[in-house]
Formats: sequence, structure tokens, C-alpha cells
Amino acid sequence: MHSVLSVVFFIYGIIFGSFYNVVGLRVPTRSLFKENRSYCDNCQRTLAWTELIPIWSYILQRGKCKRCCQKISILYPIIEATTGFLFVYSYYQFAWSSSLILAILLISLIIPITVSDLIYQKIPNRILLFFTPLFIIFRLIYPLRSFENSLIGALFAFILIFLIIYLSNGGMGMGDLKYYTLFGFIFGLPNFLLLFFLSALYGVIAGIVMMATEKQVGRKTKIAFGPYIGLAALTVLYFGEAMIEWYIQLII
Repeated sequence: MHSVLSVVFFIYGIIFGSFYNVVGLRVPTRSLFKENRSYCDNCQRTLAWTELIPIWSYILQRGKCKRCCQKISILYPIIEATTGFLFVYSYYQFAWSSSLILAILLISLIIPITVSDLIYQKIPNRILLFFTPLFIIFRLIYPLRSFENSLIGALFAFILIFLIIYLSNGGMGMGDLKYYTLFGFIFGLPNFLLLFFLSALYGVIAGIVMMATEKQVGRKTKIAFGPYIGLAALTVLYFGEAMIEWYIQLII
């Protein structure tokens, strides 16, 4: 039964992943609902349904448009496969529980924002505004921790990131501030502290790797930080409690 459900979750994941990719690409340009059909970015040809099958179409077409042979971004199958695997892992981790709902909501928030930040270096307000009421409603229905803890987490996150932006003269963006604040509300204060530490760690590691492998990347080069915040949020979602318990046992 688990195997069947895993396949079902993976299929739903890659389908939603394909949609999240479109959301991440179109919301910053305000064209999400203006264009009904998907098309080739190069030759503007409307794509047939056979060219829209997640992952499979990319493999079948060898990563190129059928008409103009322009390369299709590898981001498409990566996002689709990643979303599929995250859906499956969330099911295995949480089974049929409120935490599974939280996981699906978080994945649905993180994936399009990651795409948007990677392509445009923007964390769209529209995506954050869409999901914020959903997380508030979730917290009211499923109080995994006190609502006050969520409010304190959001307030702490806002003040912390605002101070970082102020003291660093814009070292982080307002999108990062809003993104962190939402995660502060979702996870509460203790887990947010872990999330903030992990996101900084992931960002530093990625920065070091990019400076070592890409000549045009330097200390002052702006990089999209949203993906590292999202990765940290998923880490906290899946392993946060165990990591905090391990740390507490280590220092006691």
C-alpha cells in the first residue's frame, strides 16, 4: 500500500511541481493568468499537451524545443522531480497527519519562490500574501504549538532581519525579511533560530563554492538567498526537533 501511495504522491508532486515552476516564472512578470497556454520562450510556439508531461517530455525531446531546437532550461525537470520527491518523503515522514498538510503547504510556498528568486532575484509579495492566510488558518485549526509562540517567532524574525538589513546597508532584501517573518510565524521562536542558522550556513557554503568555481562571483556579488532560506525551512520541518534535542543533550 505504501508503494502505491508513494507513486501517487510522486505523480501529484511532479504535476504540482510543473505548475509551481510556472508560478515562479510568471508571477514576477504578472503574466500568470494572462496567458492560458504554455509556449516556447524562444519561438513563442504554443506547446502541445505531449510537450507538457512533467519530466518525460524533457527527456523525450532531449531538452530541446521541437521546432526551434532551443535548449529548454534544466530547471524544469529538476523542479518537477524535486517536488515529487518532497511529496513522497513528506508522506513517509508524517503519514496522514496535520504535519503532512503543513509539509505540502510549505513545499507549495518554497518551490515557486525558489524559482522566482533564482531567475529574477525576487521573492514575490503575491505568493507570500497568498500563503500567509493559509498558514494562519492552519495554525488556528492545528495548534502544534501555542499561537503566542508563533507571533513571538514572527516578531523576533522581523526585528532580527530588519536590523541585519539596516546595519548591512541592504545586505539582504525586503523579500527576505517577509519570507523569514512568515517562517518565524510558522515554526515559532526555537525552530526559527535553527532555521536562521541553517540558512546562513547553507548560504556561506554555497557562496564559497561559487567563488571557487566561478570567476565572476566575488564577495560583493548579489546571490539569490531565498533558496537557502527554503532549504533551511525544509530541514527544520523534517529534522528540526531531532536536531534541537541532540543539541540540548550535547550541552547538558
